[in-house]
Amino acid sequence: RGGRGARPQPAVPVPVPQVGTNLTDLRLPRRVTVRELGGCMGPIWPSYYSECSALLFVVDASNPAQVSSSCIQLLSVLSAAPLASVPVLVLFNKIDLPCHMSLVEMKSLFRMQDMVSCATQPITMLEISARDGTGLAEVLQWLRSALREPC
Repeated sequence: RGGRGARPQPAVPVPVPQVGTNLTDLRLPRRVTVRELGGCMGPIWPSYYSECSALLFVVDASNPAQVSSSCIQLLSVLSAAPLASVPVLVLFNKIDLPCHMSLVEMKSLFRMQDMVSCATQPITMLEISARDGTGLAEVLQWLRSALREPC
């Protein structure tokens, strides 16, 4: 411990990017299946678009090096014909980390005002922390509203 050659342990565990797909069922009050697809799965995302009723797009707000690739992926998703009217929630995650970018910075880097004005679908943005649950209630409320059955 602490001797020569010992590596210092990070104060916060390093999160591992999502690889593959995960399915989670929620009751909102009806049963909803959430399919999580990692960013590296981007090439196969279009095969799931036809099943999509709402879209949550998660961005790592603590990783400025990934902003440009996340922005390109989001633009690709927004331009997909099967998603033209699907409501989109962009989640800026990891706001619990001291190095995260603010919502104002993320909106600016993503040029969200331009994206929202050009998109055919409604776009909402929220800051969250998947680790400590900050923003989770707002995400669930958005899902309930976005998936509400038409009268």
